[in-house]
Amino acid sequence: MKIRVINGPNINMLGIREPDIYGRTTYEDLVRLIEQHAKDTDTEVEVMQSNHEGDLVDMLQECYRKVDGIVINPGAYTHTSVAILDALKAVSIPAIEVHISKVDEREDFRQISYIRKACIETISGHGINGYIKAMDHLKEHILENKQTDKA
Repeated sequence: MKIRVINGPNINMLGIREPDIYGRTTYEDLVRLIEQHAKDTDTEVEVMQSNHEGDLVDMLQECYRKVDGIVINPGAYTHTSVAILDALKAVSIPAIEVHISKVDEREDFRQISYIRKACIETISGHGINGYIKAMDHLKEHILENKQTDKA
């Protein structure tokens, strides 16, 4: 199974940016955690990050017919990007939205997620372990749907 993990703006600043909200874990630590979990669960994973909306759209479009699922933390673009929503809809690949912090308990503008409309689930407030939870839920969803398709 192939999963692509796509991270948006400022995720590369983990450990530096607002550690009281996001913790001291670095982006490199996050990537290692994801890659180790993928290895442990026999999953092929590619982890990507960009601060640019168009790059994120390109990354999503590149998923078409290449990956089984997407884990996406669009960062601040969660609340603003119709383009990322449209890219997720276009590729029509199961996706889970992840947020390190509890976005629903933060500023009012963070209550809006355009991305959520194209995702099967949102995982929020579990720190970097939310990525692991998302990968596991995504794999479970994909396997269940493969069995349903065979029936």
